[in-house]
Amino acid sequence: MHALRDFFSTDYGLLSAAVIAITLGMGVFYTRFFLKHMREDEARARAEGKL
Repeated sequence: MHALRDFFSTDYGLLSAAVIAITLGMGVFYTRFFLKHMREDEARARAEGKL
């Protein structure tokens, strides 16, 4: 419990939490971004008759 208290109450703990949140957010953003563009590229290829 002391570790959790340090994690959420100290400056280095809060900065660590922020870095973890940003990293997870970037992972979600890039996954959605890549999947969206992959679907667009597939649709474009189908429309051009390449698939």
